[in-house]
Amino acid sequence: MSRAYKFTNRIHFRNIRGDLFGGLTAAVIALPMALAFGFASGAGPEAGLYGAIIVGFFAALFGGTPTLISEPTGPMTVVITGVIASLVAAQGPEKGLAMAFTVVIMAGIFQIIIGSLKLGRYVTLMPYNVVSGFMSGIGLILIILQVGPVMGLESPSGGVLGTIRELPTLLAGIQPSETILAALTVAIILFFPKGLRKFAPPQLVAMVVGTVLSLTVFGSVESIDRIGAVSLGVPELTVPTFTGEQLQIMLVDAGVLGMLGSIDALLTSVVADSLTRTEHDSNKELVGQGIANIVSGLFGGLPGAGATMGTVVNIKAGGKTALSGLSRAVILLIVVLGASSLTQHIPLAVLAGIIIKVGLDNIDLGFLKRAHYISRKSAAFMVGVIFLTVFVDLVIAVGIGVFVANMLTIEKLSKLRSDKGVTAITDDDDTIVLSAEEKSLLEQGNDQILLFRLSGPMIFGVAKAIARQREAVQNCKAFILDISEVPHLGVTTSLSLENAIQEAVDGDRAVYIVGAKGQTYKRLTRLGLLDIVPPERFIKDRTTALKQAVLAVNRTDGKPIASAQPSMSNA
Repeated sequence: MSRAYKFTNRIHFRNIRGDLFGGLTAAVIALPMALAFGFASGAGPEAGLYGAIIVGFFAALFGGTPTLISEPTGPMTVVITGVIASLVAAQGPEKGLAMAFTVVIMAGIFQIIIGSLKLGRYVTLMPYNVVSGFMSGIGLILIILQVGPVMGLESPSGGVLGTIRELPTLLAGIQPSETILAALTVAIILFFPKGLRKFAPPQLVAMVVGTVLSLTVFGSVESIDRIGAVSLGVPELTVPTFTGEQLQIMLVDAGVLGMLGSIDALLTSVVADSLTRTEHDSNKELVGQGIANIVSGLFGGLPGAGATMGTVVNIKAGGKTALSGLSRAVILLIVVLGASSLTQHIPLAVLAGIIIKVGLDNIDLGFLKRAHYISRKSAAFMVGVIFLTVFVDLVIAVGIGVFVANMLTIEKLSKLRSDKGVTAITDDDDTIVLSAEEKSLLEQGNDQILLFRLSGPMIFGVAKAIARQREAVQNCKAFILDISEVPHLGVTTSLSLENAIQEAVDGDRAVYIVGAKGQTYKRLTRLGLLDIVPPERFIKDRTTALKQAVLAVNRTDGKPIASAQPSMSNA
């Protein structure tokens, strides 16, 4: 029992009523969302339903967040839509879809690897403006791709750019009744009374109302595009398929899908933690998500991740254990099998309206409105990520976003380290806290002793600050490098120090290195500094170094000063 408990999610039967009610409520919400995402992806509504059932069941069974509800989500749908479109165009409908589901399987394997390597806690360590820009961009993509269905027409090929190019043609062929249905759907979801949401999810109400109106009010006016017959039964096994020329692209797509699913799931797990005051297991959750996506891909289902809406509804309805997620999947399966004949009448415009609301929810309006107050640079950077996500490529957007964000962070940290961690003085100017004896010794040096102190971790950006002190080194007769407060010396900084020390030695200046120990001492000696600076000039304390420096600058015979200070080679 112990092993099973550790392998599976946290399940007990002390909260059966709450878990069943939570699962029922989440299942009701999942139905319209699954149909909408399946339709939008190009794989068909069946793929959305299979994904909602399979991902929801296996992620709940093997995951690490008891109350998490997993299913196809907006971000995952955007990625898999692009994958399906490109592979179907290259390989044809049947083989292209099989290859797309293979990408889902590969994405699941990718997630299992991340979780097995215990990397779960690092997945969400991304700058907020990158995550916000990326998710907002995905929201815009979801909205733009529904322009065709909202107008009662097929979505143009070419994704976002294709839709924008064909916008005049779409406007010319608009079907008013379907546009009204889509607008009504969005309005119902947006303005549905909060007090009624506990009894009926607005997405389901909008779908029912829209369908009824399409059959009564608009049915006689003109034909309305509908889902059509949804044939649901035992899903067939999809054999993993790939070709040599497409394998590299499929691996990249799988990596993007797996990483996005991991971020989506773990961010939702954090939301669940805040509501339940518990703590999820990130690595276990990723393994569970990976297993769920593998099974979903094997049976022709869309990929999924943790869904914030379903999770919050589940928790508020009383769900406390993974039994709620398992019951949701079973209930959804029963409902789908029993009501599959009714879904054929649902207008595509209504599903497009549901997706538009998902897209609006994905846009981080709260942060967009105030980002420029926090930092204009951060706001401009986030807008850049949104632009790249929508008009260029999701992978490029995330890659460039993370790279630029890290560079800006490193620049800021480097400046802080340079301002606070790199100090060079030749007299007592209170920049460095010195004892009375040290102040006296520095004064005896008559501005010919340069005391160069480093403190804190020396990352590579600090190398510039060190390089700026070259002129000061050239104007002194004795150079004291105090690294007694440096716990870590980066490679780039080490090389910069080596250059400064080499220039001082080449200029016949006395060089003393104070407080080198542990990692800093090993790094400097491995650079070969013992061949440049005699071992006796590696000194433990700054006062002794100052004493020797005073003797060195006040000698007139030019001979080196012998030192009684023991070597720090064993420090």
